[in-house]
This record gives sequence, structure tokens and C-alpha cells, in this order.
Amino acid sequence: MANILYGVNGEGSGHSTRAREIITHLEAQGHRVHVASFDRGCRNLKEDFEVTKIDGLRLAYVHNRVRYGKTVLRNLAHLPHTAHKVRALGRKAEDWAVDLVITDFEPISCHVGHKLGLPVIAIDNQHLLTDTEISYPREYRKDAAATKLVTRLMTPRADAYLVISFFTAPVKKNKRTFLFPPILRREVLEIKPMNRDFVLVYVTSAATESTNVLKSVRQRFVCCGFNREGTDGNLDFRKPGLDAFLPDLSACRAIVANAGFSLISEALYLGKPYLAWPVKRQFEQVFNAYYVGKMGYGAYWDDLNKERVESFLFNLETYRENLAVYPRQNNSALLGKLDALVAKYSVGS
Repeated sequence: MANILYGVNGEGSGHSTRAREIITHLEAQGHRVHVASFDRGCRNLKEDFEVTKIDGLRLAYVHNRVRYGKTVLRNLAHLPHTAHKVRALGRKAEDWAVDLVITDFEPISCHVGHKLGLPVIAIDNQHLLTDTEISYPREYRKDAAATKLVTRLMTPRADAYLVISFFTAPVKKNKRTFLFPPILRREVLEIKPMNRDFVLVYVTSAATESTNVLKSVRQRFVCCGFNREGTDGNLDFRKPGLDAFLPDLSACRAIVANAGFSLISEALYLGKPYLAWPVKRQFEQVFNAYYVGKMGYGAYWDDLNKERVESFLFNLETYRENLAVYPRQNNSALLGKLDALVAKYSVGS
């Protein structure tokens, strides 16, 4: 059995929700897992697993737009603290007699693995950008280049990259990269979706200008992520939370949301048409949104207005027909590959 350090990126909830499924599986196989994370990763995982708090990269958002200047300044200020966390986590890993490192786009654990000469396994969706043959609009070439550079720097030189995606793409000539369907929460795999009369709206950063657009459309919207509760005309504002969010996700007729990978993956699995509205200047979300539209599972717009929302709602039946043949799979393929890699890299195997 292996002794594993598992680094989880704490930006948003997607990394920690899929890490929960994988860690639960690893522990069920008899492995010992030491989790390292920050922010939402810590909050989402600490009640069920042993979690060491570390520092991490945080994006700065203003009005639903990534502000790279603020992001750089914020993270430069934390560099001394981050270096201390790398050394501290390295000492803990030695005390734990860790055999290998698994990282979900979390760089500190990856660097600790390299420093200690341990095998590193990366599990994420970001390496789809660097390790597969994909396309995107030409106007985003500079943003794509910057995002690919960051992706390569975050978890470099892993012994294996298990890449997840909601669409298939040819893997480049790289014997270390393997493509799998998204890792989904057990609750998502087990729930039976319905089709009620409301559209679910989700944003990762409050975008007040969008509420005026939604109020102009004759449709009931259930809104999450706006830092408010209560009813305003046709808008019902809800308090965020994973347990409360899933029933709304499974019951809505469609989704209008930012283009985070995990939410898109869960929505498509549940057969929900998706109007993707990516956070500005965050190329990963632009890329996800572009492929939602390209695959015919919904629509993609940089900005919302009344006409675009109404057009999306008018075409829901077409999107549902496309989603009827969406390849719905459980987590067994990736978990099986991970089991084989853990056995390969464990001490004494």
C-alpha cells in the first residue's frame, strides 16, 4: 500500500470536488493519503480528510473579469510565505515517508515531489491545452500562449498526466499523457435529473450588470454567486453551497453560467443545455465555453444581452437532442489507470 501526498488547488471548488472522489477511492484501496490545499480546497476537504494548509495562487476578480495586475501583485506579496510552505511541506512529506505525489494543478506538492525524488502523477483538465490537438478562435492566440505557459509551469515534469475532458481530442505524441472523461461526484452520478420551469444562473464573481439583462427576459431564474439572497422580480437569489446547489442543477431546464470545467461537466452529464459566459480574460474558461458551443451542447457569448439569452432559450430543444448522445461514463477508467500507476510507483511494487 502506498503513502501518498495529494496536492489540491484551492481556487474554486472544482479541484476539491473531484479530488474528494479520487481520495475516497485511494483510501478504500488501503492507501494512506495526506492532503495539502488552501482556500476552498481546505474548507471542502478538511472535515473528511487529513489536510495540511498551504499557500497558493489566487486570481483577482473585479466585476467578473480577471485582473492580472492585481493577481501578480497579490501573489508576489506572498512569495516568501510560499517558499516557507514548500520547505515545511517537504519536511512533513519526509516525516510521512511519502512514496509518491499526486497533484491536481497544485504546484507546491509537485515541487516537493521533485525535491524528494518522488514520482509525480498530475490529474487535471488544464493540460488538455498543452498535451492534445485542440482549436480555439484566432483572436485568443496570445491568451492561449500565456495560459499554456502557466499550465506548463504549474506542475512540470510529472511522470504521468491524467487529463480529463468533456470532449475527445487527439493526444500529442507523449507517452506520459492519457485522456479520460471528467471525474464526477458520486451524488451527480446517482441523481435522477428533472426538467422544471426555471433556469439556473451561476457566477464565480458577482456581476451586477447581468441581473438587469435577466430581469428583461420572461423566464424564472435561480441565481447563485451574487452575494445576496431573496427575490427580485423573476430572479430568486440563493445562498451558495454544494449540497443546496446540486438539487437546483438537477432540476433546472437549462444553465446560464461562467465556464468552469467542473460545472460544465456535471451539467452536460445531467443533460442540461448550457449558455457559457466565461470570466473575461480567463482563457481556460473561454476555451471551455468555445467547445460547449462547438459540440452543440449550448451557446457561448463573451457578454450577455436580452437577445442572446432569448435565442439560447429558443434553441433548448436542439441542444437537448445533441446532449442525448453525450457519452455519459462513470469514473472507473481514470481510477483504474491511477491504481495501475500507484502500484507501479509505490515502494516495493
